[in-house]
Amino acid sequence: MKKHFIYLSFLALSFTLLNCGIYSFTGASVPANVKTFQVNRFENTALLFEPGLDLEFQNTLQDLIQNQTNLSLVTTNGDLLYEGEITDYRISPTTATSQNTAAQNRLTISVKVRFFNKKKEEDDLEQSFSFFYDYPGSSLLTGSQKATAHEEIFQRLTQDIFNATLAKW
Repeated sequence: MKKHFIYLSFLALSFTLLNCGIYSFTGASVPANVKTFQVNRFENTALLFEPGLDLEFQNTLQDLIQNQTNLSLVTTNGDLLYEGEITDYRISPTTATSQNTAAQNRLTISVKVRFFNKKKEEDDLEQSFSFFYDYPGSSLLTGSQKATAHEEIFQRLTQDIFNATLAKW
């Protein structure tokens, strides 16, 4: 009986802290008065243009915020606003073979983010984020290889953006 009481007490305390906006197991520190967020289109201004990259990034960022907070996604007048540009999409060799060919290539994607907190303007942020994916030089960045590269890069970029804007890491 005592074990059940301790368990239920811990569960009630955890539920209270989460609902009050004091603590989140994801590390987010969302103030209680913030209820909504908005992610505007991230225009792709990179020299090497990859069609659909902007929408793919926007969806990944929206999904991450929805999964790690209790905020509601809106299309206008969000308490939190994310916007920016995809500024770089670059493939470059990282290592070479003795035959002067690439042993490994690197895809790098960079985004510039502008974050606005309408409830607490001192939290506003403008920052660039970048991450990369290495793949064998003998492979082409197409099909599943490209999908895996985009997914891994976007997971890291969006988590870094989340940490900088909501987790304050």
